[in-house]
Amino acid sequence: MGLLGPTFFVGPHRMPSGRRPSDKRGGAVASKIDIDSLTEAELIDLNNRIVERLRFLHQARAHSRMLEFSVGDRVSFQPEGREPLLGVLTRYNKRTVTVITEQGQRWNVSPGVLRKVKDVGAAFGGANVVEIRKK
Repeated sequence: MGLLGPTFFVGPHRMPSGRRPSDKRGGAVASKIDIDSLTEAELIDLNNRIVERLRFLHQARAHSRMLEFSVGDRVSFQPEGREPLLGVLTRYNKRTVTVITEQGQRWNVSPGVLRKVKDVGAAFGGANVVEIRKK
């Protein structure tokens, strides 16, 4: 907390010349903002910018998780209060992926809760695997 109340670091900002301040390594430097000196309109604007930035970071994380999977991958996930479900990833959506389960149900699932199924035969009860005995 600053002398006059809470102080937040927000950056990068532009200098009066229009250039962004930088540190010795060439990176952006965060600026101190004394929120007690801001007007209501400025506080609302700051809040909107913070919320927008948090949404962007959340979407970027979801997108990177999404790229860990490919359409056609066999995956599992566990809905709250239910048994784990197995299915095939069929589509990328804006924030989720679509999975078609073994029972034919369509689920839109956050990529953060998906797990790749490694042993397909064991995970799916061997339904698509036929054992051939050697004579």
